[in-house]
Amino acid sequence: MPATPSGSPHPVLAHDSLAMDERGAAYLQAVSERVVIFDGAMGTTLQLADLSADDFGGAALEGCNEALVLSRPEVVAQVHRAFLDAGVDVVETDAFGAFSVVLAEYGLADRVAEINEAAARIARQEADIAAERDGRTRWVAGNLGPGTRFPTLGQIAYVPLRDAYQEQAEALLRGEVDLLVVETVYDLLQAKAAINGCKRAMVASGRRVPLQVQVTIELTGRMLPGTEVGAAVTALEPMRPDVLGLNCATGPAEMGEAVRYLAHHARIPLAIQPNAGLPSVVDGKMHYDLTPDQLADHLERFVTELGVTVVGGCCGTTPDHLRAVVQRCRGLTPAARRPVSEPGASSIYSPVPFHQDTSFLVVGERTNANGSKQFREAMLAGDWDTTVAMAREQVREGSHVIDVCVDYTGADGIADMTEVARRFATDASVPLMIDSTEAPVVETALERLGGRSILNSVNLEEGDEPGGRLDRFLTLAREHGAAVVCTCIDTEGQARTAEWKVRAARAIHDIAVDRYGLAPEDLVFDPLVLPLSTGMEESRRDGIETIEGIRRIKAELPGVHTIVGLSNVSFGLAPAARHALNSMFLHECVQAGLDAAIVHAARILPLSKIDDEVKEVCLDLIYDHRRQGYDPLARLLELFEGVSAATVEKEDRSGWPVEERLSSRIVDGDRVGLEDDLDEALAAGHRAL
Repeated sequence: MPATPSGSPHPVLAHDSLAMDERGAAYLQAVSERVVIFDGAMGTTLQLADLSADDFGGAALEGCNEALVLSRPEVVAQVHRAFLDAGVDVVETDAFGAFSVVLAEYGLADRVAEINEAAARIARQEADIAAERDGRTRWVAGNLGPGTRFPTLGQIAYVPLRDAYQEQAEALLRGEVDLLVVETVYDLLQAKAAINGCKRAMVASGRRVPLQVQVTIELTGRMLPGTEVGAAVTALEPMRPDVLGLNCATGPAEMGEAVRYLAHHARIPLAIQPNAGLPSVVDGKMHYDLTPDQLADHLERFVTELGVTVVGGCCGTTPDHLRAVVQRCRGLTPAARRPVSEPGASSIYSPVPFHQDTSFLVVGERTNANGSKQFREAMLAGDWDTTVAMAREQVREGSHVIDVCVDYTGADGIADMTEVARRFATDASVPLMIDSTEAPVVETALERLGGRSILNSVNLEEGDEPGGRLDRFLTLAREHGAAVVCTCIDTEGQARTAEWKVRAARAIHDIAVDRYGLAPEDLVFDPLVLPLSTGMEESRRDGIETIEGIRRIKAELPGVHTIVGLSNVSFGLAPAARHALNSMFLHECVQAGLDAAIVHAARILPLSKIDDEVKEVCLDLIYDHRRQGYDPLARLLELFEGVSAATVEKEDRSGWPVEERLSSRIVDGDRVGLEDDLDEALAAGHRAL
């Protein structure tokens, strides 16, 4: 097993090797077969208990529900008992805010272990009494809430947040909880910190229990920072929780579309715990409108129509609500689910599938300190606004993902990545490809990005020894749920033939899957594009071998994806010739099954815009169609002698009628300025469709 520098197994990989607890395994078996019912609201139920400041332990602690497990444990026990009497299968500990980040606000940061162990043991005792009474299994869920600080906005760093969750989870495990539930997630980076904190706690405790993660969707249909539910699935499923779901924020009616999305795309069991409708204030108190039967109606439909197997209640749900849910849902048969997974990356806002139906995955190349003088100079000058503007411009040009590289001789990569990643996390609307040779730089980025990133890149040049680059990068990918670009390089060098490329790819694939637990869909193979512009005999077949390498990797390693760094194919040619050759080579690679390319999107030409002779010559160069008296490389140089790049880039269409501009955009796939043209067409009286 891969090890940390100290020689001990990495915590996340060590977690994967732990055997699941018997009670945890029984829970997972149950949620895969039938409906499992959680309890209702702890917080709002306690608010109805008419407690005074003295009950909490003094005025300074009033409102800290978690303190009640020490000051009034019988009150907390009574809440558990009421829900168990209603017939639920699972009770959650009174530990929603019981980690140091929150407890510090009440001066209780040094009592995390005491509070969580007490909370777990109170719930454990009541669950065991109920189980002994009727012989039916009851589970105790240790719950970890979101806290009060927003890591994506820089209000707390990832590592201290992860460590705070680890401290809480260790105490809950000592208190004998059966599973851990990370709930009410409003920030994906917070969820990742909690998931990894829980995994570290399991390793430290020597106990593996199920891990359930539930995000919260606002009335906007998104999470608090604007995260679509699809982005949550894309970012969190690779973190390997056992159950995924929703809770809080709204009632079940408002959750409907998000539940439907999860049912159609998430590959693990679903847990749905809504509020009792939307809250309102009645006579100075919080009031929830949904009746017990109405809550049961909605949850019944989630089970029978969408295949949800874990249901329960959140804010405002009382024992009466859960009694109705138990009566209505316990004996239901969940609908069969056939989810369709869409492997991809995500920003904090939206998912981006690796497979693009009508295009290839466009990875913008301009925010790279090695390839872009403008980006490098802005970065070295600390002109971060310019770096953000460059990222946004690439999105406008059509990039689905942005490649980010801050590696530059003499620069502080960690400091630079800290500045870039924290800005791009919220200011770039598309996912990031983290491009670095240094593991600490990659880790710096991953600890600031809540979405799902792609790491670029790993290879076998240095072998696969523990502590080497391959080991460190694949471990980071597994820990943070990232995808990985794998280049076809081994200890013999850069793979030149298709056979060699496949051999190198298979070797990395087997290590990543078998040793690190990555899935084939997490791997994006780069078969290496080498220049066709050298004129050297040994380079003439490089285009053919790369195209065939793409075709064979896709066929022989099912589930993986492919990518190329496109511009290398035309290295050294004049810009106009480069644009043409790059565009033609890209087309041939896509025809062979290529999924993604690192490109300057604005400089890829539609085939309809390339002269027929130029097309033919480019294809002859790619496929080495030389003949007596004809060298396609020499002919390409002749065709572009004295031609500037400006003459082959986009013509000025500003004077065209808007209908013609829109028609050309459809043919060319040109998005830059599209919204302005659409606004103009709508203003002119055209209907949207």
